[in-house]
Amino acid sequence: PPRNDVDVFSNDLGFVGIAEGGKIAGYNVLVGGGLGMTHGKTATFPRVADVIGFCLPEQAVQVSEEVVKIQRDFGNRSDRRNARLKYTIEARGVDWFKNELNVRLGWNLEDPRDFSFESTTDRYGWTEDADGKWAYGVFVEGGRLRDAGQASEKTAMREIAAEIPCEFRLTANQNLVIARISTEDKEKVQDILGRHGVRNPTDLSALRLNSISCTALPTCGLALAESERYLPGLIDELDQVIEGLGLKDESIAIRSTGCPNGCGRPYLGEIGLVGKAPGKYNLYLGAGLDGTRLNKLYRQAITNDEIVSELKPVLENFAGNREEGETFGDFCIRQGYVKATGQGADFHD
Repeated sequence: PPRNDVDVFSNDLGFVGIAEGGKIAGYNVLVGGGLGMTHGKTATFPRVADVIGFCLPEQAVQVSEEVVKIQRDFGNRSDRRNARLKYTIEARGVDWFKNELNVRLGWNLEDPRDFSFESTTDRYGWTEDADGKWAYGVFVEGGRLRDAGQASEKTAMREIAAEIPCEFRLTANQNLVIARISTEDKEKVQDILGRHGVRNPTDLSALRLNSISCTALPTCGLALAESERYLPGLIDELDQVIEGLGLKDESIAIRSTGCPNGCGRPYLGEIGLVGKAPGKYNLYLGAGLDGTRLNKLYRQAITNDEIVSELKPVLENFAGNREEGETFGDFCIRQGYVKATGQGADFHD
């Protein structure tokens, strides 16, 4: 905390580090997340994980093992669409799961420690480590480094790798961090990025910086619609809208995926797009910017032009009538565009 840049609530099992006095005191344990579902089958749904307790660092491996064993023993093996831990917990209850886990551990998890998240995006541009080294967060659209047009992103990274002592780290948001850069090499890195036309994150809208897409067509055989090749163009159109509304720097999480399996984590997007057919998408609104609340279906099977025409008045309303500090997802719920999704099965309500 306060950054949820791995969407920890989307996982079957998650740990949130709790720091005290500059050290990790332990972890809040999260269970039962998962984002896959099937169109037309309301018995399938995405779900965010529940926070069930707190463990010490030396207890984390045992907790993980026993969580896996519970799913092994009680998970549904007769129906692949109902086989995830999220459905086991939804069917038997969080209290049952916590009690079963405590019995198997031979000791009880402590009560969860307080924490809060502010965003799910990465840190972009320059940040300084605790020991004086530097890191540069690069926005990589759709997670694919390319040499295309006026930008030679891939060549720039190869040149940095060859000339600058550093580390490359991939993020859960499809981006890249060039880490462990010395103060003396900062200017060299900046020069290489500039010469190769790598976009400065400060020049991009917060909407684009908060975007994620899956590969979809033509790479994935499960895809029903485009995603990686579609989302940048949609954001181009939406950027024109938000520029005029003064929302360029307003963080709005937009996620796109080519099918309902949810690889682009669309159900945690304040704006979520899920492929329904070639050129048509289900539009979801109302997720939490902090990654702790799912969104809900707003419009079904609509085209790109319809997506833009549906979102434009919502964004205009947001620009003119939001409360101080209110996020786009929260605004969509307060204004009644969608109802808040509480948990699991509420997603289809």
